[in-house]
Amino acid sequence: MRAALVAEYRKLVSTRLWWLLLIVMVAYLVFVAAVVSTTFVFAPDGGRPPLEGVAAARATYSIVNGVGYVFPLVIGSLAMTTEFRHKTITQSLLVEPDRTRFLVAKLISVVPIGLVAGVVGVAATVLGGAPLLQIKGDGAMLGDGEVLLGLFFGVIVVALWAVIGVALGSVLSNQVAAIVVILAFTQFVEPIARVVLAQVDALAGASSYLPGGAADSLIGASFLSGSGTVDLLPRWAAALVLLGYAAAFAVAGRLTTLRRDVG
Repeated sequence: MRAALVAEYRKLVSTRLWWLLLIVMVAYLVFVAAVVSTTFVFAPDGGRPPLEGVAAARATYSIVNGVGYVFPLVIGSLAMTTEFRHKTITQSLLVEPDRTRFLVAKLISVVPIGLVAGVVGVAATVLGGAPLLQIKGDGAMLGDGEVLLGLFFGVIVVALWAVIGVALGSVLSNQVAAIVVILAFTQFVEPIARVVLAQVDALAGASSYLPGGAADSLIGASFLSGSGTVDLLPRWAAALVLLGYAAAFAVAGRLTTLRRDVG
């Protein structure tokens, strides 16, 4: 297993695509965090903003997941789908013929990259959102314990998304298809589904079990909370839900894509 882990990790760090994605991620999160923070410091018609103080800071910083989780998902999926696109899967399986061990090595090897992406993403979110909260709002709240805890779990969430991306890539081995599905789900399907479900009392709780909803719960805040369209799970339950998605995709990939002959 150690040899497989080292081999998979070297594949990741030897490519430039993942850090190019990090650069785009930083620019995107800085911009979105700055925009979101304006909604908490400039109230329309002189009224009160939807969230203030610690709540506003936590909601602003939570966008590292709310809009940023597409990036670690893509990074993780590329770690797997690139093998099929460039036909290196055959050589990889010759080095590690045990396909279960190969998949587990893929899942674990992306964790360090995911943690780096998490630190970078959280820092970008704070960089974009904190100045306006500090200057025009009630403060950036970076000394508050709950805010710091949310930032910590933001890093963990991004790493988990990278793992889920690898698992998803094992199911959707076509790189273009995987990226299209990730973009469609993260930018349109889930955000709309969470808002719609929240409007139906009987289904409101279900939105927390969607991947992004569970990740918001692990962070402990959501930028959707300003509109009242969010219902969070306990952190332990949220962690189990996210790990469940990773396990489900990984098992599906092992029983389908990685069960077939490759060449």
